[in-house]
Amino acid sequence: MAARKSAQKSNVSGEELTSYYKDMLLIRRFEEKAGQLYGMGLIGGFCHLYIGQEAVVVGLEAATKEGDKRITSYRDHGHMLACGMDPKGVMAELTGREGGLSKGKGGSMHMFSKEKHFYGGHGIVGAQVPLGAGLAFSDKYKGNDNVTFAYFGDGAANQGQIYETYNMAQLWELPVVFVIENNQYAMGTSVQRSTKSPAIWKRGEAYGISGEEVDGMDVLAVKEASEKAIAHCRAGKGPYILEVKTYRYRGHSMSDPAKYRTREEVQKMRDERDPIEQIRDMLLTGKHATEDDLKAIDKEIKAVVNESAEFAKTSPEPALEELWTDIYA
Repeated sequence: MAARKSAQKSNVSGEELTSYYKDMLLIRRFEEKAGQLYGMGLIGGFCHLYIGQEAVVVGLEAATKEGDKRITSYRDHGHMLACGMDPKGVMAELTGREGGLSKGKGGSMHMFSKEKHFYGGHGIVGAQVPLGAGLAFSDKYKGNDNVTFAYFGDGAANQGQIYETYNMAQLWELPVVFVIENNQYAMGTSVQRSTKSPAIWKRGEAYGISGEEVDGMDVLAVKEASEKAIAHCRAGKGPYILEVKTYRYRGHSMSDPAKYRTREEVQKMRDERDPIEQIRDMLLTGKHATEDDLKAIDKEIKAVVNESAEFAKTSPEPALEELWTDIYA
């Protein structure tokens, strides 16, 4: 199946477009601020930014209901914000503070929220995928119609545990959507150099799993494809694979100078395919918003992000006694 084109633009309300615009802009501004705090030494360890990929998680979350679960890899801040986790708690976690959503113990890569059914942030490449199938197994066992989203990248798609999970998920007809966030570069290796498969989602065909490719720079196309995938899972037809073709503007992590691609390539994507600019243009041309309206939204979101950064800076570091809590032995 060819990449799914965007949904009928005329059928989308101004309220819906504004909602996607705000959600994607929050992720963009939050990640820009996280990059600044990293540069100031306030965020330690690894920090993987989601800038450029915002339409993926916003489009998927737009199709979910209460009770659906999500699990992802270490590039996870966007997923947290899109499912409604508090930006203050997310930023405080990035800075390793007590006010963080995992009490400052998880940092950028390992954060959780039971309330929002967000099961991490995982640092081991591909390890979250079998865990995601386990979450889906739990729902199938309980007999509800919840769906789990297991996100992973084009690099992780070459891990063996992914295919063991495909086999089990299809065998047991688990309600899991495998979301391949194909941002074209696994760390620093382009997808053309790392796989001979022109369409990664088609690897699921060997197990009888349905799937498709979708334009991950178009939030409406992602939402439309997500609705189809979710309906497939809720109907008890087993797993579904969405290969979402996206692009990250920054390096793999904050320590990556990204010399494996040209500046011109990144700029071309920014100029021609930016997911936020596409929605911005639709809001303006459809007369759903004015330039002043959009400036006001940006100002409002920057205030939320600045507040989260201030909260993170002023939140105390965890007490030493915390070393002995939340552990098995």
